[in-house]
Amino acid sequence: MKKTILPLLLILLTLQQLPINAAVAKVSQESSYTEGNYTLIIEGYDWGPTVKKVVIPMADLVTEVNTSDFTVSVMRSKEGVEMQPAESKGDREVLFAYVSDETGNRLTEGNHATLVLLVHPNNPLDSPIKYIFKEGRGSNQWIDYSLNITHTPTSKVWDTEAGRIYPELDRFDLKGTHTSNGSTLSYGSFEPESISSKTPLIIWLHGGGEGGTDPSIALIANKATNYATDEIQAYFGKAYVLVPQTPTFWMQSESGNYTRGDTDDIYNKALFNLIESYVAKHPKIDTDRIYIGGCSNGGYMSLKLILEHPNYFAAGYISALAYQNKYITDKEIERIKNVPIWFVHSEDDTTTVPDETVVPLYNRLIAAGSPNVHFSYYEHVVDLTGFYGGKDYYFPGHWSWIYSHANDANFDFNQKPVLLNGRVVTIMEWLASQKR
Repeated sequence: MKKTILPLLLILLTLQQLPINAAVAKVSQESSYTEGNYTLIIEGYDWGPTVKKVVIPMADLVTEVNTSDFTVSVMRSKEGVEMQPAESKGDREVLFAYVSDETGNRLTEGNHATLVLLVHPNNPLDSPIKYIFKEGRGSNQWIDYSLNITHTPTSKVWDTEAGRIYPELDRFDLKGTHTSNGSTLSYGSFEPESISSKTPLIIWLHGGGEGGTDPSIALIANKATNYATDEIQAYFGKAYVLVPQTPTFWMQSESGNYTRGDTDDIYNKALFNLIESYVAKHPKIDTDRIYIGGCSNGGYMSLKLILEHPNYFAAGYISALAYQNKYITDKEIERIKNVPIWFVHSEDDTTTVPDETVVPLYNRLIAAGSPNVHFSYYEHVVDLTGFYGGKDYYFPGHWSWIYSHANDANFDFNQKPVLLNGRVVTIMEWLASQKR
């Protein structure tokens, strides 16, 4: 009889405990989350910056979080700017969630969760910046970017931004300014650590859409932050990186209109003075290894400074050149023919038409006997990652700077590899080997 009663008592006790255990589990789950703030983690892609991750705090230490428990919606806005519904609000897809610290580093146990969000070049909801056309000019600008993150099992919400982390951009000092020749230019800069010997300087000049007084835009809109990455720095054995920013656009003439080389611009003297000043303030810069490059407007200005100061720069790397060939004289060709330059352009560029800019210029330099000029001429600008369509996905043809930032260019105008000491090299490998 006792043997029968004991199992029955155990079963009854177990049944009575089920609601209590369920309630405890629910309380534990709810207490793991604390409503309120979130932190954005921004990552750069070929098409610009995206909000790739979001970090949310939790009340307790946890060892796991469920991806399907979270929903994320976004609202994008900018005062005075009209946005279409598809670019102003919508849902972000959560790909994965994991336990982390407050900066998104994965942990086995922690009191934060990081949500990894889907990004795609064709989804404007991913981006915290927008190209805004106003008063006859377009420019990339930061916009208001607000998330609403919901933990569906508990209905808890995070809807207030506490901060932003941009690992690539955080390497740069963004507070630089320089005034000369009546112009004040902002700039971002990167200084390598533990420099033991003279070190090169890489200068990047942004395109027409990145002017203003916030150098972060000049760095992130076209992923120029890549020049401070470990991968590219390794080619140079460490290098300073200088990214000046014009208040308007590099090709602005005294009349306020665009010059394409037919008349002088208003910034080249102030810009060169900035470069000289920066070099003077950093005596560890190797003055025989100063490299200048840029895209579109910045390509124009890179070539302009090489034309004006052909003995100053060790080499140039220029993409989507906006300088019109017809305004370059034969005398100027002779002046720069010995300056190493690597051009990058795409055949389908309708903004800086290659047959009006880089193609005839390259041919003239070759005809003049330039010993070290190269030209990677792409048919299209494609997705180099392979994640978004690969070679079958076309970015706008004007975006050939992607191939420079990604250090992809490695062939010449004749489609043959560029060789250095008998070895195929990329544009950054080649650049690092040039010396005045």
